[in-house]
Amino acid sequence: MPGLKMTQLDKQTPASPLPASAEDRIIENLEQVIRGGQHWFIALLEAIGQWVKPEETYHGRTYRYVIDGEAFDWLLLAERLCQAIDTLLPNAEKTALLFYGQPPIDLPREKFRELIGATKYRQYLNYFYGITVEEALILAVQEEVRKDRLASGYSIETDTTNEAYRRIYDTSKGVLLKRFRQDKGYPQLEAISLTEIKEFTYWLFKYRVKQCEKVRVASDTKKALNWLKQNGFKRADSHRLEQDSFNILPPTTT
Repeated sequence: MPGLKMTQLDKQTPASPLPASAEDRIIENLEQVIRGGQHWFIALLEAIGQWVKPEETYHGRTYRYVIDGEAFDWLLLAERLCQAIDTLLPNAEKTALLFYGQPPIDLPREKFRELIGATKYRQYLNYFYGITVEEALILAVQEEVRKDRLASGYSIETDTTNEAYRRIYDTSKGVLLKRFRQDKGYPQLEAISLTEIKEFTYWLFKYRVKQCEKVRVASDTKKALNWLKQNGFKRADSHRLEQDSFNILPPTTT
């Protein structure tokens, strides 16, 4: 009946739009300040400083910005934010930042810290030493293994990973990966994701700091920092290469 149908329609109310999340508001403000003339990199760092979520799933991809609750992957969050404002960014500058870690403007360490906040800055240092430097240490020792093998008469390149791990951590990568997954309650799979690689590397850093003497920790860290400099490390982290080379402390969340 027409009258009944009209009554049913009258009772229907349009769905209210979902309230904007804190993340949506941060991105909206980021767009506004860039359109208003602020340099996009400064605005991006301010947005990073305002961000709260340690991880999220966006467009089907999981982003874990804070590893183990301690190490802040600021470039991953930068990637997420750049996706949201892609049309406002100079493509070459965006690519240099996200793929090579090269910021469009050179900021003093104090300014970078101010923009992202003291807590995130400390977590960023955890990431730098715990993941970036730890990866460099493994690569540096792999180079040593290759040189030693060539000096001993080996003419064919063989895998250097396990020998490098034994020199640094006193056991093989497979044993350490198994221990890491047991500690985390992760399944013992053959494959490993990029996020898990970062977690594992950070776990290795903490394992090394805990297991090794301070003199050895400092020596290995100096070796990694030198490797980064010798291999043209130019990321935004590079100002750290000249500082605190011998003062490596356990990670902190405060």
